[in-house]
Formats: sequence, C-alpha cells, structure tokens
Amino acid sequence: MAEPTPRRHEPRLRPAPLLFEPAEAAADSEHFFDLESIDDPRALLERATELTHAFRAAADRAMEFQALAAAQLADPRRFDRLTTADIAERAEWTEDYAKKMVEFGRDLMRGEPAD
Repeated sequence: MAEPTPRRHEPRLRPAPLLFEPAEAAADSEHFFDLESIDDPRALLERATELTHAFRAAADRAMEFQALAAAQLADPRRFDRLTTADIAERAEWTEDYAKKMVEFGRDLMRGEPAD
C-alpha cells in the first residue's frame, strides 16, 4: 500500500463541489460524476480537473484526521492507548509510517506548522 507523505506549508485549495451520485449511477461502472456525458473536451478537462483537486483536498484533509486519531490513540495518558504496531495494523500502515503519522498528529494538535 502506498504511503502518502504528510504535506505541510501548502495552502488549502477550495475543492469543487462533489455532486451527489445517485445509487443507480454509482452502480454503473462507466458513470463517474457525469463526466461521460460531457461532449466538449474543454468542459470535460475543466470538470475533471476540478474533481481531481477536490479529491486531493479531501484526501489531504482525511489524512490529517488520520494523524490526529493516531496521535490520540497513542497518547501515553490514555489508559487504553494503542502501540504504534496496533495503530499500523488498524490503519493498514507499516509501523514506521504509523510512528510518523502519530508525530504528525501531535504536531497538528499543538498547532505547530508542519515541516
């Protein structure tokens, strides 16, 4: 599994709205946010690019929440704290990556700018 590197000092982009996908459309493997219905290549490039930025922003934000949760779970003050090996197993990470994410989460909780 690829392990993303926590990005720091990058401005948050305002993602394009991710429009609701009806269940019938989501079940169709050819359907993806109605992109297949856009005939104009300029419009298709624009909407596909908006979606790419939106998904990247969502992934970055979700990763920050993963790091916060990992740091909270590893907090030595918790009676039910988890080891980095336990966190790695739950998140399907390597233990080394879990350690980095715990540290990243601690930085976020302290409000420190990331490296």
